[in-house]
Parts: sequence; structure tokens; C-alpha cells
Amino acid sequence: MADPAVFADDYKPLPYWWEAAPPETGSDPLHAEADIAVVGSGYTGLHAALQTARAGLSTVVIEAETPGWGCSTRNGGQISTCIKPSFATLSARYGPDLAAAILRDGQASLDHIERVIADEGLETGFQRVGRFHGAHLPQCYDSLARDIAAPNPAYETGAYMVPRDAMQAELGTRAYWGGAVFPRHASIDPGRYHAALLRLCRAAGVQIVSRARVTELERLSPGFRLRTAKGALKAGKVILATNGYSGPVSPWHRRRVIPIGSYVIATEPVPKTVMDRLFPTDRILSDTRKLVYYYRPSPDRTRVLFGGRVSLRETDPDRTGPVLLRELVRLFPDLKGTRISHSWAGTVAFSFDTLMHAGEDDGLFHAMGYCGSGVGMAGYLGMKIGRRAAGLEDAETAFDRLPYPTRPFYTGTPWFLAPSVLVYRVRDRFGW
Repeated sequence: MADPAVFADDYKPLPYWWEAAPPETGSDPLHAEADIAVVGSGYTGLHAALQTARAGLSTVVIEAETPGWGCSTRNGGQISTCIKPSFATLSARYGPDLAAAILRDGQASLDHIERVIADEGLETGFQRVGRFHGAHLPQCYDSLARDIAAPNPAYETGAYMVPRDAMQAELGTRAYWGGAVFPRHASIDPGRYHAALLRLCRAAGVQIVSRARVTELERLSPGFRLRTAKGALKAGKVILATNGYSGPVSPWHRRRVIPIGSYVIATEPVPKTVMDRLFPTDRILSDTRKLVYYYRPSPDRTRVLFGGRVSLRETDPDRTGPVLLRELVRLFPDLKGTRISHSWAGTVAFSFDTLMHAGEDDGLFHAMGYCGSGVGMAGYLGMKIGRRAAGLEDAETAFDRLPYPTRPFYTGTPWFLAPSVLVYRVRDRFGW
């Protein structure tokens, strides 16, 4: 039974975002043929489908669960321009020109979401609030300062350092040794954003078929046949938009994504005076741990949403919720006694090179491996891969030009995850 000292009376083991935007339960019928079949109804799939449908191609989105069931309605609602490797690291791998192009695509991903929301008049709670990135150890503050000072030929980030004695204007905690502010980063309500994309797709003529897990993907000459829980579909082209939920249908893609569970809680309502003291801004928040914590005030500033990786292996959000709450209270002792109203999990997809990827194999398209930056990058690469599938201009990205690595003996089950998490915990503790 749930501990009443930890879980609120109205506790739900479901995403907080589903309160304002409950999952759809209906489904369109599955027709026998389509020009384009999109597997996955998250941000990637819907942005891709919008492009192909508006280009006049019959488009079907096939979803194993309900629309947006995966991380598109389970994330923290944080949008960055985040490409994890630095310009120096990318230059060493690929040369300075491709490195700069990768970073420019990172900036373009955020700009794309803002432009779509504005042009389509979508109600999503989008705001350019900026990010505060806390240094959890003194040496991490110095490393952040060096990173910010390093040249970035792709774009000006506008980032600046906040020393520890000036942190009160950013956060009501002494747990960090200062940090950095990235003023261009943004927040969004993931549930409302996904619901708005669904409405756009339906208006464009996209069919959304839910609870129709794809069990087989067969190449024809030409085209493909997809066998699903609701029957078979023949399609001219297929877009795989499954990311962290990629399964055995395409072993080549499954071997290249590392599914990792991320866990999130929402607190019960917090008094306004406490919220204003602890979170004087509406910024999205994260820190320098390898096992990063990400958090923010809820859009109405009544609750705290707090997420991270807190278990060696995948587990039940009922178990991870209390662990996350303890960490939240450690960072913000004033929240002692606050309980959990929602606890949930989602599966993000990492790549072995810590970069997202997009590409095509003779009519089979993919965009995936967002490495924790999927709120922005999924929509952007989904849009680009949709344009490519439709034969439209302006479909290229730097990620099309990257090899997509895997590792020997890896088949899609990350057996190495538990020891890796343990190593990262040690590194976070001592700053190695």
C-alpha cells in the first residue's frame, strides 16, 4: 500500500500532463493501402506525417498503444538546443564544418518548434524561460565556465555564469556551487503540445490507428507490407518513429538505440510563498551530474516536477517516486513534508555516439536516438524526414551525414546499463 506520508491522497501512477490532455482512446480504421506508413505517434511521427499529408500523400500513423503513449507525453517539458558533444569533440570526430552544422541543427530544432506553434496558433504553454544548469561540485562550476567561454562558431548561446553567492535570484537552495544560465531554452506542456499536433494531423487528413502494434515489416517490390494487431497495410514508404520504444520489427535500428528509463514525479500543490522563494523564476532546471536531475515548476506554478535516473535497473514508478522525492527534499529542505501526486516513467533512447540520427534505406526512413533532447529534436528531425519521404526541398540535416554506430553483440537489450549507472554514481559523487 502507498505510504500516506509520501503519496498524496489523490496519488496517480500516471503522467501529470495527462490531467490537462488525457490520452485519446479512439482509433481510425486501418485501410489496406497508403502512400506513407508512419510507425509511432509521438512528436517524430506526427511532425513527419504532417509534412507528407500536406504534400498530398495518403498517410497512416500506426501506434502500438494510444497516441503519444510514449515519451512525447511523459517528458519534463524542457526544450534545449542541446547537442551533448562539444564543438571541439565534434570537430575531432568529423571536422569543423560538419561539427558546426550539427550545432546549427541543434539551434534550429528549438526554433522550429517555436515557429510551428506560432504559425499554427497552437495552445501549448510554450515559453522561452531559459535554463539554469547547476554545478553540483566546485570543479563542475569551473568546467561549466570553461565550456561557456570556448568558441562556438555555429551560434551565440548567450549563456552566462551565476556564482554561488548570486544564486538566490535563480534557486532557493545551497546545494549547488553556482551554475550557468542558457537564456534561449524553453518550456512547454508536453500533453497539450502533443494533443495540438494530433489535431493538426487529423485536419491534414492523416489517419491515426491506435492499438495496432506492428508485428512484421516486409519489403515488397516496390513498397512494404506491415502486419499489425489490426490487420495488414501496404505502403509505398515507411517512416520508423519509435525511438526508445523500437522493437524487433527492424533489428538494424534496434541495435543502434539504447532504451533507458527516466522517472518523474509531480508534487502535491505547494504554498505560493514557498514556490516563489525556491523557484523565483520559471526557468527549466538541470545539473551537472552524469545521472542528471531535471526539474521545473509546473506551468501554473503550483507544483514541482522532478525527474531523473534513480535506479540501476528498470523498475516501478511507485518505487522510484519516493527516491526522487528524497532527492528533491535534499536539494530543497523547505519541501520536507510535501507528498507525491503523480509518479511515472518514460523510455528515452541514447546512441553510442551520443548523437541523434536520421536517414533512409531504400524507402525505409528513420529519425531516433535523441539522447534526452527529444522534445525539440524529435519534432525537427520528424519534420525533416517527412519532407525527405515526400520528396520536398529543404529536407537535409547534418545528421543525415553521420554513420550510425552500434556495438558487437548488442541486440537492443542494454545489459550493460546497471554497471554503467553504478559507475556514473561514483563519478557524480567524486567528480571524476
